[in-house]
Amino acid sequence: MNFNTKTVSKLAGLSIRRVDYWDRTHFIKPSVKEASGYGSVRLYSFKDLIQLRVAKTLLDKGLSLQKIRKAVTYLKKNMPDVEEPLSDLRFLTDGETLFVITKDKKQIIDALKSGQIVFSIALGAIVEDLKGELVSLQKHRKYEVTVRGKKYSVILHPDTEDGGYWVECPSLPGCASQGDTLEEALEMIKDAIEGHLQVTAQKRKIKKAS
Repeated sequence: MNFNTKTVSKLAGLSIRRVDYWDRTHFIKPSVKEASGYGSVRLYSFKDLIQLRVAKTLLDKGLSLQKIRKAVTYLKKNMPDVEEPLSDLRFLTDGETLFVITKDKKQIIDALKSGQIVFSIALGAIVEDLKGELVSLQKHRKYEVTVRGKKYSVILHPDTEDGGYWVECPSLPGCASQGDTLEEALEMIKDAIEGHLQVTAQKRKIKKAS
């Protein structure tokens, strides 16, 4: 799956402005499709999404963005086999320092001799949490709209790549629309149903006349 900036912002718990800033400053860039100009769409991968969520978690634990950047730069330089540290490694932080959990546990123990409280970031939990949110995001939702005094069942689908929603009316084949918000999508499907009914009525008149 690929995700646009709007969807990534929602899932990672970051503002769109911050996601944009991290891309422009080469901190975490979209690996699927980069922005190519005003109005163009960025597309992020699931691995990108993990990096964004981990970075957000580190910030929430008190680590500054400057320190996270410095740590990532160091890890990329000294661990060339690790492609993306924020999604491939596990960390410990006390809000001041970032520790990498390696196979040599003694190094971690030595680093924590000060006895400060350390927060552990469970990467597996973040991955599973994101997967659960994605499943929820992908689920279609059923609604009812009223057109000409008659109720029609419609199905709403989130659009993870272009943003917003697209909606269809199963009882009227080919009748579909879209909108940036839930409310707009439901209003647009009403217009689509109205148009579908008008076209159907016209076809019946032509058929009768012939």
